[in-house]
Amino acid sequence: MRLLLDTHALLWWVDDDPRLPAKSRKVIADASNDCFVSLASAWEMAIKSQLGKLTLASSVRQYFPSQLAANGFVQLDIAFRHVARVESLEFHHRDPFDRLIAAQALEEKLTLVSADAVFDGYGVKRIW
Repeated sequence: MRLLLDTHALLWWVDDDPRLPAKSRKVIADASNDCFVSLASAWEMAIKSQLGKLTLASSVRQYFPSQLAANGFVQLDIAFRHVARVESLEFHHRDPFDRLIAAQALEEKLTLVSADAVFDGYGVKRIW
């Protein structure tokens, strides 16, 4: 299976946070699955860190690539087709990070690991 981790799923995986359900842990840990993390998540973490809403062990510049490497996750870059797909999405909510992540999941045919049920309205396959 090809998975896309939502920002909170990445953070909770790294921190071994109990808010990440066993089902999500199992699919992320399964070596036969490919786990991607959007560059939009790095952007979201950078903004939240700057605003004091997120505390990381190091700067996003260090944290993001080191955690992807340590966990065998693949960075999903933002392509024009992802941005263009946002235009066709229903306007379920205003979060630009989630809208871009939804577009990436749809464009790349990825299953999203996320607690956020708003993604269901976009037709994104979701595990939680």
